[in-house]
Amino acid sequence: MSLSDAQFAQFEREGYLFLPGCFSLEEAALLNREAHKVFAMQRDEVWRETSGVARTAFAAHTYNEAHRRLGRHPRLIGPVERILGGRVYMHQYKINAKAAFDGEVWQWHQDYGTWKADDDMPAPRAMNIAVFLDEVTPANGPLLFIPRSHTLGALEAGHDLATTSYPLWTLDRATVTRLAKAGGCVAPIGPPGSVLLFHSCLVHASPPNISPFDRTIVYLSLCEVSNHIRRFKRKEWIAHRDFTPIDALGDDCLTELIRDQAAAAAE
Repeated sequence: MSLSDAQFAQFEREGYLFLPGCFSLEEAALLNREAHKVFAMQRDEVWRETSGVARTAFAAHTYNEAHRRLGRHPRLIGPVERILGGRVYMHQYKINAKAAFDGEVWQWHQDYGTWKADDDMPAPRAMNIAVFLDEVTPANGPLLFIPRSHTLGALEAGHDLATTSYPLWTLDRATVTRLAKAGGCVAPIGPPGSVLLFHSCLVHASPPNISPFDRTIVYLSLCEVSNHIRRFKRKEWIAHRDFTPIDALGDDCLTELIRDQAAAAAE
């Protein structure tokens, strides 16, 4: 998949781009089934909410075949390489659960703020590309973006170690209020298989999910290879240290796995 000039311009202007239906419902269902297998594992990489349900699972592409393939999917790698202007490596891979009733808040933040402070990433030549595995609605904790906030660069942030189980460099209320009054606030919603690309300096958050509907999203944090991190204080499965450029697989890599699983089940 390649971006049109209009889509590229929209990303540059707004800081994000929403692509509904980028993956089929069958591909999204495969990834969702495999995500819940990962959430059930007792691994250090699976972090949990205070209720005990999964909050986020790191590095699933290293121990789950479906997610390994998603981490090298051309529909994701190609657009990011165009935006960043070079080959990319996987800085971080995580599946955020946002479970029904128990999914907690993700505070207002910029991803590059954390990558710079914790990992010494030199510049915001990295970004997120997210894949919806469930339908995302206004009710089940959608992502909230402040459009065009990416143009301001890295903002002053504080290290929040108490609000949730995951430490995060967050923005204060006065900053978020000022930015939202100037740029507004949007919540992209859509069916499973939809894709969101967003700049690493785009200010974003998500509210708790108190609905009875799960909201599972996979995030690939991709970094241009020459911009790799210089500090290695976080676990390797949180901030990866393999800076090898990703070679994309074929576009049918997930449908091949669906066929293989169906054939194995029929035997």
